[in-house]
Amino acid sequence: MFNTISMIGLGYIGLPTATLFASRKKKVIGVDVSKHAVDTINQGRIHIVEPELDMLVHAAVSEGYLRATLTPEPAEAFLIAVPTPFKDGHKPDLSYIESAAKAIAPVLAKGNLVVLESTSPVGATEQMAAWLAEARPDLSFPPQAGEDADVQVAHCPERVLPGHVVRELVSNDRVIGGMTRKASEMAVGLYKTFVEGECIVTNARTAEMCKLTENSFRDVNIAFANELSMICDKLDINVWELIALANRHPRVNILQPGAGVGGHCIAVDPWFIVDTTPEEARIVRMAREVNDHKPEWVLDKVKAAIADALAIKPGRTMADIKVACLGLAFKPDIDDLRESPAVEITKQVTQLGCQVLAVEPNIEALPPKLNQSNLSLTELAVAIPAADVVCVLVKHRPFVEAVERIRAHCNAIDAVGLFA
Repeated sequence: MFNTISMIGLGYIGLPTATLFASRKKKVIGVDVSKHAVDTINQGRIHIVEPELDMLVHAAVSEGYLRATLTPEPAEAFLIAVPTPFKDGHKPDLSYIESAAKAIAPVLAKGNLVVLESTSPVGATEQMAAWLAEARPDLSFPPQAGEDADVQVAHCPERVLPGHVVRELVSNDRVIGGMTRKASEMAVGLYKTFVEGECIVTNARTAEMCKLTENSFRDVNIAFANELSMICDKLDINVWELIALANRHPRVNILQPGAGVGGHCIAVDPWFIVDTTPEEARIVRMAREVNDHKPEWVLDKVKAAIADALAIKPGRTMADIKVACLGLAFKPDIDDLRESPAVEITKQVTQLGCQVLAVEPNIEALPPKLNQSNLSLTELAVAIPAADVVCVLVKHRPFVEAVERIRAHCNAIDAVGLFA
């Protein structure tokens, strides 16, 4: 049905998705605003960390099925996978979707399918269709034109785990929300190119809400664990032991606490529900507030540990103190720093005036957000003996392997259960 597919956005979701289509011998034109990303992909390499993806991209580019560009070109199906962050006041920012819609509009043709993959607030797919219709008055779009629209529009959110994206894109079920029956049928045909899971059809609004619901459910459960960790700390109870004991109940499955909640999905998506239905989304809002507060709680622990370090050796100043922050990614064993609580905690520690040794084995350079004169990216073997305070913010595999060395530090804070 579709021989030429365009993927708008070549990030953590867009590039693996484009590559899987290409691996099935489909011609894929990837589009991204980053020249670095485009050039890297065209060299058969990847600009992100994701297991298995490097080999697939190399093969797809070498065989001529995947090509990246800065400017959209004609295709039969267009998939949009661009960021959907929020603005001040946790208001959804749809500017990236709007830009993507206006970018592809000039090359759209009758019979095309446009799929919004970006996690979005309810109504975003309809808004995208309106932007497309405004940009191309010579073509008809749903809902006005219905089944007979020249260009069909659908929403199909991803539901994958970073570090396992390639496998889960293939094996997981997909929710297909077409604005029309025909759009859903076309989208199912498109995704069945590589999806082995079931493609379940609904409408666009339900598909949008489904992704928000999945991530809000996880956020609420994480908030319970994070709140429990703070309660246990006040009551001098080992929260990791407590959770292990409670989870022996056949109907209890408490998650593990952490330094907060990060990533582009769970830390963002629940706010879309709160923004749309502020009076009704009370638990969802509270969970977000609990998880957003956890980094502040960890920071207070770091401040207390620094005070202890200063007390041990009188005469030293804050500028003499070295704090090792272990981990910057939002979850273990990936390089994704988006909305990472570890990044925010590390940034706040630098503002205390001490020297900060950041240890993140999955990146080669610090992001601009952490471009501070008193912050350096350091190897674990160097940071541990040099630090006055060690704070474990992410449970990366190299830290697990070095747990005894980290645990032996006299002033260590474990925010993720590394020592459990």
